[in-house]
Amino acid sequence: VFQSHEEDDRKVRRREKNRVAAQRSRKKQTQKADKLHEEYESLEQENTSLKREIGKLTDEMKHLSQVLKDHEKICPLLHCTMNFVTVPRPDALASCLPR
Repeated sequence: VFQSHEEDDRKVRRREKNRVAAQRSRKKQTQKADKLHEEYESLEQENTSLKREIGKLTDEMKHLSQVLKDHEKICPLLHCTMNFVTVPRPDALASCLPR
């Protein structure tokens, strides 16, 4: 009977230890899932922000490309018969610069 009582105590302690370990494990899993979810949300926000920035930069690039195209039509440096000159005259450059 004494041995049986001792075994019962050991079983109870082991069960309690196991229960606590299982709780700890579940809590750890939940915390990990919560952390992953927060990271996911943060990355989604960053992705949205970056897509917005890409859109703005694409629009700016289109605008600047059009400005360059328009400028090329009237630029005296591009229409000069001596395009191969490596250093353009300052007065020719001045007419191309915005005022």
